[in-house]
Amino acid sequence: MISTPWEAASPLYKKLVVASMALSAVGIVLAVVGSSTDRPTLMYTAVGIILAGLLTHIAGLMVRGRDVRAYRKDNPPAPQPPRRK
Repeated sequence: MISTPWEAASPLYKKLVVASMALSAVGIVLAVVGSSTDRPTLMYTAVGIILAGLLTHIAGLMVRGRDVRAYRKDNPPAPQPPRRK
């Protein structure tokens, strides 16, 4: 059994998670720089980049769900004995 979910994750999921974090971080930095230098265009661009990071995160969640469903299909849980009443 693999000890952590990260080790069990597919390479696509790992790439999406890292890309999501990177896009969000770049967007936050640009938003801070845009607000401190009073550049509204930079702030609106930062919002778009943050939105791209969120969409990448959602795509990662969808890939993770697909991977879990495939794992469950290949490895069904063991049947449990009936409970006594």
